[in-house]
Amino acid sequence: MKLIRFGAIGEERPGVQLENGTRIDVTAFGEDFTEAFFGGDGPARLKTWLSSNAAGCPVVPGTTRLGAPLCRPSKIVCIGLNYAKHAKEAGMEIPKEPLLFFKATSAIIGPNDDVVIPKGSTKTDWEVELAIVIGKKASYVSKENAMGHVAGYVLHNDYSEREYQIERSGQWVKGKSCDTFAPLGPFIATPDEIEDPHDLNLWLKVNGETLQHSNTSDFVFDIPTAISYISSFMTLLPGDVISTGTPFGVGLGFDPPRFLRAGDVVELGVDGLGSSKQKARAYSE
Repeated sequence: MKLIRFGAIGEERPGVQLENGTRIDVTAFGEDFTEAFFGGDGPARLKTWLSSNAAGCPVVPGTTRLGAPLCRPSKIVCIGLNYAKHAKEAGMEIPKEPLLFFKATSAIIGPNDDVVIPKGSTKTDWEVELAIVIGKKASYVSKENAMGHVAGYVLHNDYSEREYQIERSGQWVKGKSCDTFAPLGPFIATPDEIEDPHDLNLWLKVNGETLQHSNTSDFVFDIPTAISYISSFMTLLPGDVISTGTPFGVGLGFDPPRFLRAGDVVELGVDGLGSSKQKARAYSE
């Protein structure tokens, strides 16, 4: 099943994308895609409900804006340098354990909304990533049981402002949390839709030029390891997002570095999770 949310900003409603690509409005199910939905076995209940109600659900026009496919979660936890080749291009050693940082949930936008280059920024960068949505509360979870806590997978562009992230004092969160820096979607794919999350191609283009192209088989730390590790430091709540890192090809890794300018168009995708597109625009009051 593919979960979507659609409509104007701040007015999104829940929906489902069917196998034939048709999108339907499931507002009549009575729940949005919140922490309570994921924690209450919502995807399974929705699937059962659809078996007898899908035919009566309104069709969502193809021109309708897509929002992020879940309501704002309690947190976005990201893993840095989780692709071996990306660590190399960044000039850093492969981490001995997952490198964690937070991304503010206020950065979440729809998959095709504009990305806003922050006020005064000259080093806004791109990062295509596979993200995980947690479906069951996770605390001190073993690797063996970790995958049972996954509600689904979603495409994420982990935009980063490299000056804020690296050159300014403090933690990476400052360079990761600017408004619009977390486009999610177009949909959340439930685990039955993804045969092997550790063998997915992912790619990103800027103005039509392919700059990132890799496979999740290059993970330093796989998904069970990541969930188990993170849950040993904090409780993961249903609907929480774990972003699993980006492969080589980010702007910071070029010589000289390449960063986004107003008018640039970023397109990205992951096998089985669709694609998204953001146009960069300058900050304005």
